[in-house]
Amino acid sequence: MRIIAGSAKGRSFDAPQGRDTRPTLDRVKEAIFGSIQFQVPGATVLDLFSGSGNMGLEALSRGAKEAICVDASMSCAALIRKNGEKLGLTEGLQVLCTDYDAALSTMISMGKKADLVFLDPPYASDFAVRAVERIFREELLQRGGTLIVEHAWDQPPKLGEGPWQIARVKKYGACGVTTLTWRGQE
Repeated sequence: MRIIAGSAKGRSFDAPQGRDTRPTLDRVKEAIFGSIQFQVPGATVLDLFSGSGNMGLEALSRGAKEAICVDASMSCAALIRKNGEKLGLTEGLQVLCTDYDAALSTMISMGKKADLVFLDPPYASDFAVRAVERIFREELLQRGGTLIVEHAWDQPPKLGEGPWQIARVKKYGACGVTTLTWRGQE
């Protein structure tokens, strides 16, 4: 795995061992960051189900002020910290070893909101829907912010009505990427 752009451009980092995680492919990551490139500098980024820290670290490399990387796995949390050190991206990096729901509660208690949220939960779970609903309900995404969900193309998150709107849906092989914003946001 590697950082695509910014201060750590071209530098490689490690992915978790085993089949429990699916690191975001470079071409998918490049397309995602191409679509939000002007939102990244100075942003607070929340990377839920972070795995290696891929998306949060890419955001820091591109000038994000802060990246909060969350993974319930102790080995993944340790790897994110190690990757941050390896890439020289520890300033602004916060790693939480907890489940996504507890991490969202922590953000609420801290009064913190994100400008960008990345969700890459296990595809067969309902975590994406539950996380999206809570993030919008608790207003943990800044107005003007963007939430991006990676999912299996044939298993998009089954979102009902809410204060969000689907800004775009893209297919990358078997992977789908759904981008959400606040309803009425242009």
